[in-house]
Amino acid sequence: MRDVAVDDTEDVSLDLGNEDELDLRKAKIRHPLASFFHLFFRIGAIVAYLFCDWFSKSFATCFVTILLLLSFDFWSVKNVTGRLLVGLRWCNQIDEDGKSHWIFEAKKVSVNNSASTEVEARIFWLGLIICPMIWTIFFFSTLFSLKLKWLALVVAGISLQSANLYGYIHCKTGGQKKVERAASKFLSQQLFQRIMNIIQQYVSAHIVWYFSEQCMVT
Repeated sequence: MRDVAVDDTEDVSLDLGNEDELDLRKAKIRHPLASFFHLFFRIGAIVAYLFCDWFSKSFATCFVTILLLLSFDFWSVKNVTGRLLVGLRWCNQIDEDGKSHWIFEAKKVSVNNSASTEVEARIFWLGLIICPMIWTIFFFSTLFSLKLKWLALVVAGISLQSANLYGYIHCKTGGQKKVERAASKFLSQQLFQRIMNIIQQYVSAHIVWYFSEQCMVT
């Protein structure tokens, strides 16, 4: 009696598209230049703050150098690296009535068309969170060591980097519409306006002070 052959095979659909999407998502770095400059300016400012006395005895030169690094970092993170590395963007717009509106955007894309990878997102958020914490430590160290001449610079560092952290957290949580309603509240607007005023005052006042001191020396 012949044995009846039984087909034990089972049709399995291979979703190769999802595997490709997963590999794309786990790719190391798709934007190496943006990842580099996301950390370069902020780490450079911290290193310059710690070791500037080794390279220059002029307080004004150290002050302006660190302030420029902080300013470059603020601009690049706000306008470039956030959009490329995590698909987020925040900005301020003034309408026809002269009212200021804070806009927080999160790019909605599929995994296949994702603008960032897991490594890039990790680089972005770690740099965004850790560096303001380091400047906060510098703030207390300047107070306890009575190095008050550095206090204005440390406050500028906290303000510039906390502004980006605040903006991107709002982009990340809750979606654009929810965040825009929260950002339209009085306290949120006052916080951003105060930060922007501090940035403008420090950059303009201390650069003028630096050049005036150089003129007096010469």
